[in-house]
Amino acid sequence: MTSTTEPVEVAGPGGGSTRRRGRRRWPLLLVFLLPALALYTVFIVYPLVSALQYSFFDWTGTRQDGFAGLANFRDLFTKYPLSEQVWRALAHNCVFFIGTMLIQTTGGLLLATLLHRSRRGKRFLQTAYVLPHLVSPIVAGYLWSLMLNPQFGAVNAALRGIGLGSLAQPWRGDPHLALPVAIVINAWQWVGFPMLLFAAALAGIPEEYHEAARVDGASAWKSFWRVTFPLLTPVLGIVTVLTFIGNFNILDLIYALQGSKGNPAYSTDVLGLLFYRTAFENPDANAIGQSSALAVCMFILIFGISAVANRFFRRMEARLK
Repeated sequence: MTSTTEPVEVAGPGGGSTRRRGRRRWPLLLVFLLPALALYTVFIVYPLVSALQYSFFDWTGTRQDGFAGLANFRDLFTKYPLSEQVWRALAHNCVFFIGTMLIQTTGGLLLATLLHRSRRGKRFLQTAYVLPHLVSPIVAGYLWSLMLNPQFGAVNAALRGIGLGSLAQPWRGDPHLALPVAIVINAWQWVGFPMLLFAAALAGIPEEYHEAARVDGASAWKSFWRVTFPLLTPVLGIVTVLTFIGNFNILDLIYALQGSKGNPAYSTDVLGLLFYRTAFENPDANAIGQSSALAVCMFILIFGISAVANRFFRRMEARLK
């Protein structure tokens, strides 16, 4: 006795098969997907592939010379001043990310928790906290550079007006203050993003969980730490990965605040600024090769750590289930 396996077509409500209807949808899906795919290819895929190609060649201005192999990558870590600037910029990126995570994520979670329990002015406050997120970082940077001006800036003027003139500082001119100030401004601008994500996650937690914790005698803090916070792990993972990607690609805000050299004395220099200077302010004739090699290294670093972090948080999420 032989049996043959033939594809089974499931009849749809109108008498046609599901498979046949699925085949008819493909042209329609392509119509909607192709414009986005074309834009993604032109502005994302092509520059990435081009940077990878350029990084393996020597350049004289805009003229491509012979194949250089890994020489451009070696120059990043052995040729002065790049060898010094790369590690300094990377260290600043790490500090920038850690500081932003501590301020932005903690502040976003605190605001989301407070607004979740609030009934008055909730929508207004959510809108107010999200508004800076809608402003271009270039615009935000220039506005803050004016407000932090030591002569006529609003920040020092306000401190002097309330009798705290001794706290007035050259906020952008002190090498010890410039990077922390940039971190605070960055966290201020983006705090609305984690706040909205945490607010959505808090709204999705069943109230029965909190009631059960109260019945067991748990305090409000214990209920939050043992019940609420673990359920926020998926959102925390998303916020961490996206904040990492954004902070290691940071350029516009620092450029608007401190210029292309990360003033004062390179104390706010980051990888994005270093890439900009290497590509457009580099006296070396091989600027394209060196900047492309730096861009490839940045991509590998950001993509690799993001993939590892994403996998880590997925495992944590799986344990909760």
